[in-house]
Amino acid sequence: MSQPQPNRSVLRLAAPLILSFLLRDAFGWVDMVFAAKLPGDQVANDAAVAAIGLTGPFQFLMIACWVGTSNALTSRISAAMGAGQNAKVDQLLRATRKIIFTLVGVFATIAAGIWFGAELFGAAPATTEQFRIYGTVLLLGSSVTTFWSILPDSIVKAHHDMRSTMWAGIASSVLNVVLNAVFVFVFGWGVFGIAFATVLGRLGGLVYAVRVANRHEARRRAEAVGGDDSLVAQPVKSLLTLAIPSGLSFALMALEGIAVNKILAGQPDSTSNLAAFALIDRAGRSLSMPIIALGVAMLPLSARLWGAGDVRGIRRELNTGLRLAVVYGVLIVLPLALLGAPAFARELTELESAESLVRLGLRWLPVGVILGSPMFLLRTTFEGMQKPLPGLAGSAVRAVLLSVPLGFAGLILAPRVGLAPIEGLVLGMSAGSGLASIGMWIWIRAWFGRCEG
Repeated sequence: MSQPQPNRSVLRLAAPLILSFLLRDAFGWVDMVFAAKLPGDQVANDAAVAAIGLTGPFQFLMIACWVGTSNALTSRISAAMGAGQNAKVDQLLRATRKIIFTLVGVFATIAAGIWFGAELFGAAPATTEQFRIYGTVLLLGSSVTTFWSILPDSIVKAHHDMRSTMWAGIASSVLNVVLNAVFVFVFGWGVFGIAFATVLGRLGGLVYAVRVANRHEARRRAEAVGGDDSLVAQPVKSLLTLAIPSGLSFALMALEGIAVNKILAGQPDSTSNLAAFALIDRAGRSLSMPIIALGVAMLPLSARLWGAGDVRGIRRELNTGLRLAVVYGVLIVLPLALLGAPAFARELTELESAESLVRLGLRWLPVGVILGSPMFLLRTTFEGMQKPLPGLAGSAVRAVLLSVPLGFAGLILAPRVGLAPIEGLVLGMSAGSGLASIGMWIWIRAWFGRCEG
């Protein structure tokens, strides 16, 4: 296996990542689909879907910590590789292991909190019980299988080997589907089986990624001749200065989901509302996966270009990514969401009330995907330039001052203009994403002007 060239275009780097991210996102869809098809009555099935929705923000919080740590490690070792600082790469990898041990302990504690405090969300009893089982098993098991994948994933991305990331996603997704079918339909384990299959399914991708990463590292060490042997004075702190702002950007999105779920739990027919929002939110994330892949590709690319002092190259690749995001949103997301909404709602809900809510919310979902897309690219571009605070500030403004308040206002005001409350919720949150994207775009244009001036 030959070593990838140091600098590639954002499109070439993102292409395999798009497939990989779609496959990884299929983890969530596998769980939703099997929950909708569990043997039992209609209320029980929608309660299982709602329980997965309640777990979603906590799972996204886990993803936030994973992304923050992985982005920090990828950015730091990419810059070190670009500068020929091989000793620093090894040092940063050792420091990351300490962070991973801490994250495993934190999420094991959160899992225990869900087991003992599921009733605090105020959902219906059937939904609460399903949430207790699914949330505890998923977070406890995934805290191990997810966080240890940070090391190999960051290594292969730093080597620009995005194809291996794609194959790791394929391995995990196939194993997840097989185990779900066995645990649910053969063993009859219900939501416990769905969560346990997801935990074990991640092992397939982890094993593959570790093997590929070890090959890359063996080659890097074998080719390391001379170079800069300098080390970081405080490696853990060096990683956390990037990881915390990056992770907090996603953590704010997780807290946003928790806030929305809490609001919907207090609405009439909370089970249908929670199930509908879980499906709408999951659909939005799936449709955003190609954009997220572009953003992830921008991180190591902009880090290498920044290390080489090529700010114009960063601007060029960012503009390419933003144009691709707009084209994708208009030509793919819009028709797919509008034309697929009826079948999607019919297949993944049992109660007529939940199906109606899903159909109404999905017709406005493309607005949110298109308006929120720039944030993913702008945030990681700043991080690649070793500037994590702009992404954190933009995410904080979006979640605290824009998305949740505007979503809640839309929920309340929608009936006055002839829309369902869930339509107002989606539109309000979409407006918040759009305003945040505009603010970040103005910020990065000003930064480029200063760097090139």
